[in-house]
Amino acid sequence: MAADDPRTLVSTAWLDAHLKDPDLRVLDASWYLPDAGRDPRGEYEAAHIPGARFFDIDEISDQRSALPHMAPPPEKFISRLRAMGVGDGHQVVVYDSAGILSAPRVWWTFRLMGKTDVAVLDGGFPKWRAEGREIEDMPPILRDRHMTVQRQAGLVKDVTQVAHASKLGEAEIIDARSAARFRGEAAEPRPGLRSGHIPGSKNVPFGLLLNPDGTMKDEHALRAAFAEAGVDLSKPAITTCGSGITAAILSLALERLGHRDHALYDGSWAEWGMYDDLKAAKG
Repeated sequence: MAADDPRTLVSTAWLDAHLKDPDLRVLDASWYLPDAGRDPRGEYEAAHIPGARFFDIDEISDQRSALPHMAPPPEKFISRLRAMGVGDGHQVVVYDSAGILSAPRVWWTFRLMGKTDVAVLDGGFPKWRAEGREIEDMPPILRDRHMTVQRQAGLVKDVTQVAHASKLGEAEIIDARSAARFRGEAAEPRPGLRSGHIPGSKNVPFGLLLNPDGTMKDEHALRAAFAEAGVDLSKPAITTCGSGITAAILSLALERLGHRDHALYDGSWAEWGMYDDLKAAKG
């Protein structure tokens, strides 16, 4: 089991022990691709960890962008989180109903806003339920809480910066998609996108970083997964995926390894795969 760290990853036992702490806030950040046929908000309303608030990744985003769930402007982040009763001085724990899938995206979003007292629940809601821990279907009582943010621009990359890094090889671009999608052998789930990957990028499918029970592997196994993919952890890293969700799993793993120089390509393949003037590598 990975060691508890309130700035990266905490166990179900840690959360259970701290659940009644007055300055703890729990967020359900469950999310699925549209073709999954699941309703994460409906599932949250039916059962969630006591006191949890629902963090809607698609709504708390930059909806001025044509790309899916891009990082929200700071003012929108502040507005939504204040209304959820989350603010300065809170320790935040984020979970999802898949184990570890979308919760790291919210962890990364908090860090982008300069908030570091945030952790992902290791194993998520499935592990919590499997252990017979308390759940409820009641909405939490919300009290507005002041929040300040300081956006950390270095934690996110745009398409121009990624194209530059791809051309010069100055950073490791690490793709969390499946091997078949990375190689261009499988069609993308989003219509209208080419197949393939960013030239020079390395493939670490996010599932390789997880145990069968949905928890994150220990640091030795994480390091081995990156090494097997040919990732040089002495270089800066840029994480990417289909639309910026599972890339954050790689970012969380890098943080667990003490790799501090990493950023997430927010547009990911949803953006890169859309433009014919950007090269798509295959194989």
